[in-house]
Amino acid sequence: MSVELANAYWTSAGPVEVHAGKEWSDYDFADRCAEAARVGFVGLGLWHSDIEHQLQKHSLKDMRRMLDDNGIRCFELEFIMDWFLDEGEEGRRESDRIRALLFEAARELDAHHIKAGNIPGTPCEMGRLKEAYAELCADAAANTSAKVLYEFMPFDVNVHSIESALEVIDGIDNTGVVIDTWHMSKLGIAPEDVRRIPLEQLGWVELSDGQIEDMEDRVEETVNHRKLPGEGEFDIRGYVEVCSDMGYVEPWGVEVLSQELRGHPIDEMFRRTYEAAAAQVAPVTA
Repeated sequence: MSVELANAYWTSAGPVEVHAGKEWSDYDFADRCAEAARVGFVGLGLWHSDIEHQLQKHSLKDMRRMLDDNGIRCFELEFIMDWFLDEGEEGRRESDRIRALLFEAARELDAHHIKAGNIPGTPCEMGRLKEAYAELCADAAANTSAKVLYEFMPFDVNVHSIESALEVIDGIDNTGVVIDTWHMSKLGIAPEDVRRIPLEQLGWVELSDGQIEDMEDRVEETVNHRKLPGEGEFDIRGYVEVCSDMGYVEPWGVEVLSQELRGHPIDEMFRRTYEAAAAQVAPVTA
């Protein structure tokens, strides 16, 4: 079976508090690399605070060796926010610090891409957003071969449609958009709608399932109650089939932010995630 899956950071980080406290994993990076390779993943992702935590014990060169020793790649580094704020603002200073960290990590780890977006939902005029995003991508191109990819989502008050996402990245070479089936389903963007994205701008596809009806606390639902692909109500197979038909050939990211999943032992987290996602991307047999 020709299936290439990459395990996103939050999926198998273990006991963490997503965006609300301790964001780094207690699992050593070497163990994560070994477990990912054992079950069949071709790569992993990393969140910025987890990189900082790992660097207390390992260098980036050490981490690259752990990846290489297990025959896998670092596909995704996260997350750049607030790059469009004015220089000197506290949020912008923190954004620039994380930017420098992720650029260095991308160089050393040969990352496929770096994610950017607007998780806090900070308002910004579109002209300023586009200008600042172009500057961010130019900075990335001068420092690393990794692309910067824009992930749009319901919490992004500026960019929450295919059209607005394409407007932000228009005219920039080393970028594209991230299609996360969780965000697409919650935004009401059906699989067929994804065809409006030119193939060269379809940078990455992530699989995550859930329920159509929003929970009362949408933030809580987003960070703790997603489901493995095929275990919820979203049309995961539909997104996969459309993206495949469009010519998407990159690995499929699997990003399942689930408190229940994070409570399992590391081997079970990786195994369950791989098996569920692989069943959704495997060719349908008669």
